[in-house]
Amino acid sequence: MTRFVALLAVGLLAFAAAPASAMTIEPIVTPSGIKAWLVREHAVPLIAMTYAFRGGSAQDEADKAGTANLVADTLDEGAGDLDSTAYHERLERHAIELMFSADRDYLRGSLRTLTEHSEEAFDLLGLALQKPRFDAEAVERVRSQELSVLRGETTNPSSLASKRWWSTAFPDHPYGRESRGTLATVPRITAEDLRGYVGHVFARNELTVSIVGDVDPATAGKLIDRAFAALPAHNDLKPVPEVTPRGLGRRIVIPLDVPQAVVTFGGVGIARHDPDFMAAYVVNQVLGGGTFTSRLYREVREKRGLAYGVADNLVWFRHTAVMLGGTATRADRTADALKVIEEQIKRMAETGPTLEELAAAKSYLKGAYVLGLDTSTKVAAQLNEIQLDNLGIDYIERRGGLIDAVSIEDAKRVAKRLYSGGLLVTVAGRPKDLASSDARE
Repeated sequence: MTRFVALLAVGLLAFAAAPASAMTIEPIVTPSGIKAWLVREHAVPLIAMTYAFRGGSAQDEADKAGTANLVADTLDEGAGDLDSTAYHERLERHAIELMFSADRDYLRGSLRTLTEHSEEAFDLLGLALQKPRFDAEAVERVRSQELSVLRGETTNPSSLASKRWWSTAFPDHPYGRESRGTLATVPRITAEDLRGYVGHVFARNELTVSIVGDVDPATAGKLIDRAFAALPAHNDLKPVPEVTPRGLGRRIVIPLDVPQAVVTFGGVGIARHDPDFMAAYVVNQVLGGGTFTSRLYREVREKRGLAYGVADNLVWFRHTAVMLGGTATRADRTADALKVIEEQIKRMAETGPTLEELAAAKSYLKGAYVLGLDTSTKVAAQLNEIQLDNLGIDYIERRGGLIDAVSIEDAKRVAKRLYSGGLLVTVAGRPKDLASSDARE
């Protein structure tokens, strides 16, 4: 076992032993003025940091969708005077882990390092963010990998159902495009496009940073500045309009010769800052939160054996919110499974959850959240989400009380609001006795 892995294992135990309520989150300001949140954990000599720049794939040009994703996948392929090989050798020499990803609203990153190598780690991150090379060989190699994945998705029912759902729900809007782009758009992206994206998006003004581990506030501030202080003060983002899902009431069947059919279903959600959000969050756990006790799981799998799994979630972005779910089932049982799903959603809208269901959902949501804060990396990631959602530095302490405050009256009222708006359904496969329809509400 390497020293890094051994220390990581100890770190897991250290965080698992400490309750979330005992966590002290400190707001800090770096010498250059960057605001961040810090959790000190000195039991293990590790530092984890998570950060995000506002922008994401919503900033891609429509004919070059996939730009943000290609940026994320090539940032560690050489920077400054280090080509891809030299850059990775520096990372591996000190067991430094850097990760980058792009979603619709943000380009995100994470760093994990031993404390003794922290200056090297943050310097290498800063080099990637400030002076990415985007060498032709590296870009083409990564592009080839991206295109291979996209070609595979052309025969993947889950990908086809999901992509059609998003493009139908948000036509002519950045959210309707896949962050990874398409087989038509990814080949058009040039190294200059990648540099242009970095120039528009990477800046300090809408940067969120969370750092957890064996570090004090003064040192954390200096390390953060090593990575971010040299970036421009302000980004240059194009506006993204507010939008609500369209196509509600439609069912779209995508013919595909596979043994199972994949179903994606969804409708209008509830925004994260809506006063009804927490009630909706608890109610949605009752309906389809993915646990063995959810209504969809019980009715679709346990009682009828129509699918191995079924779930739905509340998904929120900066400019929209959706309720989104899915399942996979035999082609000859797809219509039956979808009928049960639609019946359960309608039932929830009409009657809401029972008192027993509400209590069980609350208990699960509180317990599962704490279990999700058992490593420094998970804590840093959660703190960053709290910052992005602007929930307040005391949110972890308040969260349990917010859940407990959801009354049965709140739950019934919000269930009607959340589930009465109709569904957009996409099905990839050859479902028996199930065709496309356009019975819009």
